[in-house]
Amino acid sequence: MTQLSFLDLVPVVEGGTVREALDRSADLAAHAESLGFGRFWVAEHHGMTGIASAATAVVLAHIAAATRTIRVGAGGIMLPNHAPLVIAEQFGTLDALHPGRIDLGLGRAPGSDQRVARAMRRTLTSDANAFPQDVLELQSYFADDGQTGITATPGAGATPELWILGSSLFGAQVAAAFGLPYAFASHFAPDALDQALAVYRRDFRPSAQLGKPYAMAGFNVFAADTAAEAELLASSQQQSFIALRTGDPRQLPPPVSGYRASLGAQGAAMLDQVLSCSSIGTRDTVANDLAAFVRRTDVDEVMVTSAIYDHAARKRSLTITAEAVREVAAVA
Repeated sequence: MTQLSFLDLVPVVEGGTVREALDRSADLAAHAESLGFGRFWVAEHHGMTGIASAATAVVLAHIAAATRTIRVGAGGIMLPNHAPLVIAEQFGTLDALHPGRIDLGLGRAPGSDQRVARAMRRTLTSDANAFPQDVLELQSYFADDGQTGITATPGAGATPELWILGSSLFGAQVAAAFGLPYAFASHFAPDALDQALAVYRRDFRPSAQLGKPYAMAGFNVFAADTAAEAELLASSQQQSFIALRTGDPRQLPPPVSGYRASLGAQGAAMLDQVLSCSSIGTRDTVANDLAAFVRRTDVDEVMVTSAIYDHAARKRSLTITAEAVREVAAVA
């Protein structure tokens, strides 16, 4: 079975606080480490009351300090929001504090809407299509090769593991051209998954970091001891997706019994499309669904994710997922 990792959006639940969300994320990372997960990533989002990972490098320092061996990283940093030198300094600092454990996934989306992007960047004249050049500049700071004329301190000589993220063919092409590992955001944007993986593998050029393609894909898992409980747990994230798609993002709501059925045909179809790369159920269901996803994609790594309102239930879902992966590996 492929390697298993976890992506956390650090959800702020209704009635909860940012501090609680951050503490729960650190606790979840330690739990994932104890279960044998390979990495624990958080993502950069801005202006969203239900997500507490906006200051991504700071959150990663918090999580890395609460763990010992699991790789910790950004999935990802939205590079058009930042000067590459700033990211080199931030992740050079993380690498100095936790050597050999830091990942740096890079994307080109704003991580919010255009209004928030303008507030962050002060201008929208920066070109997201300059993303490949920004990646090269960032690599130059880490390599300390003199091409920029600036020594990043911290940053020069740091070795965070660089990834390219994407939900379209653009990221796949960049990752292939630069010889970097590639992560596809199929947990919320599954449409181009198969085509992007094919492009990445076809066009991959070996680099100093990576000799052959290495691909990861996102997959939602809501696991519980009964199918009914798993369906209930999944309804919190389902509500969040509908709220986001209808322009009303908010904190993670408590689960609602029968939520999907209450949406009607159009709402249910929206959920089915967005969350098509998902598993909701018991250990056996999750094992079967994960095995089928890996057969379909042939990915080297699955980045599991899920937003579950109850923290204990979320930890239990991770435990069941790890058991499901071991079950698949035992019969492979």
